[in-house]
Amino acid sequence: MRIFLAGATGVIGVRLVPLLVAAGHEVAGMTRSPSKSEQLRAQGAEPVVCDVFDADALVAAVRVCGPDLVLHELTDLPDEVSHLAERRTANARIRREGTRNLVAAAHAAGATRFVAQSVAWPLSGESAAAVAEHEEAVLAFGGVVLRYGQFYGPGTYFESSRPGHPRIHIDNAARRTVPQLDAPAGVVVLADDPAATDPAATDPAATDPAAGQP
Repeated sequence: MRIFLAGATGVIGVRLVPLLVAAGHEVAGMTRSPSKSEQLRAQGAEPVVCDVFDADALVAAVRVCGPDLVLHELTDLPDEVSHLAERRTANARIRREGTRNLVAAAHAAGATRFVAQSVAWPLSGESAAAVAEHEEAVLAFGGVVLRYGQFYGPGTYFESSRPGHPRIHIDNAARRTVPQLDAPAGVVVLADDPAATDPAATDPAATDPAAGQP
């Protein structure tokens, strides 16, 4: 399958690219940072430098890729957890405008599948409204909404603790995403089983609600 991955250098994207390539998929990985192009090439992906808010450039880039599937793993979160509150509006814009632009580009390029991340825990205010609009756009395409639990593990916010449920180790989140590319349209929750032994319990762990912070 040919896949256009938006958010290819994010916390889950960097894990997804090699998994998708190893599974035999052709991956075009989108990033806003030209400096990250070589990283994507080294992982076996075709780098695409583009901003999701530049609608015309995005349509052109997705058309050139000619994907069967568009995979939306974009967020707009800060590096520092202390700055989360001030970035809510920016992250909400990704979910609203960014998702609309990706859906439009997928249609324009003739993609037949659309899979996008969301969150498995309740939000409020602007964040809740943006997530609802985001999910509605994906489902209207006939796509799959992946509601991730809060991410924890290497490269996430808090490397000495885990969040409450719903949660999922970042590596497990990436691994469990790959089979969902063939899932029927609808909503899928990807989270640890609260009754199961935590597979990361013996490792230093972290939390990172990078699948959509309130």
